[in-house]
Amino acid sequence: MQIKKYLYSFTYDNTERELSKLESRSIFKQEDKNKLLFSDVKIAPSYSAFIKNRLAVILFSGDYASLIEAIKKENICIDGFKVEYIVIEGDTTKYKQRLEKLKDIGFSIDGEPDYYQPTTTYALCHYEGIWVFGILVKDKFAWQKHQQKPCSYSNSIHINIAKALVNIAGNANQEKTVLDACCGAGTILLEACFAGRKIEGCDINWKLCRDARRNLAHFHYTATVYRSDIKDITKSYDAAIIDLPYNLLSKATNQDIQHIIAAAASIANRLVIVSTSDITDIIKNIDFHLSDYCVVRKKGNLKFVRKIWVCEKIEQVFT
Repeated sequence: MQIKKYLYSFTYDNTERELSKLESRSIFKQEDKNKLLFSDVKIAPSYSAFIKNRLAVILFSGDYASLIEAIKKENICIDGFKVEYIVIEGDTTKYKQRLEKLKDIGFSIDGEPDYYQPTTTYALCHYEGIWVFGILVKDKFAWQKHQQKPCSYSNSIHINIAKALVNIAGNANQEKTVLDACCGAGTILLEACFAGRKIEGCDINWKLCRDARRNLAHFHYTATVYRSDIKDITKSYDAAIIDLPYNLLSKATNQDIQHIIAAAASIANRLVIVSTSDITDIIKNIDFHLSDYCVVRKKGNLKFVRKIWVCEKIEQVFT
């Protein structure tokens, strides 16, 4: 088994399973296996709603005693550390044995531990016959503060979906420029700003633009929001996110939807479109290739389905 730099642990339920895997394909170019994924790609767990923690691999060995000797040779000297055991599916190590192994590692580190407010958390896990030791970073869910934004609407997408859309649009690349083409009150903008992405938004509704700006200001984020029809946006972007209007609050005809998608396609190389209806024919009418797709169901109302379409400009796909 090839051990890479980072081991990610995921958490999701069946309604968001497909979305999590689409996000993983966009970020890591692979899906998790049993909610675990090894990769050389580094991403902060807090940037995704589905990544529970990230283990930066320091050492690994098929032999536990050899691993402990290797840890001792590292001469780790640090105060305020903590050691945790990550239980992975298939690991049959008993609880008492896990505690003994944590002691082994603790005694191999020079410094005073801090079990309650550690400065550094080390972790041990046993995965497919390999003992893995590294530094553990957990998602502290600081992004959940966005649930308390001052302006919100019942038709706003869930925060988990918003975070995934940002990663899918930019492939978790900080340098990619993104347009939120129907930004509404700014749910997607908030998640992009939290992750340090380069994003701008636009909406034809001035009230929604006002609310998006209020939400951004509330969390001290900076992002440009244009009160504009998307056809009047002249800048170019690496990607555009389009959460298409679908209810009475944001009514749109089929002609409106075609207009929005075609206008976004003229200024972006990648489109991530959220729709409650089938837009396959519309995508065929623009010079884009459908590269990925998933379905997200609403918790408590499984009949309500959002479809997410990832489209690439054809010249980008075949060059």
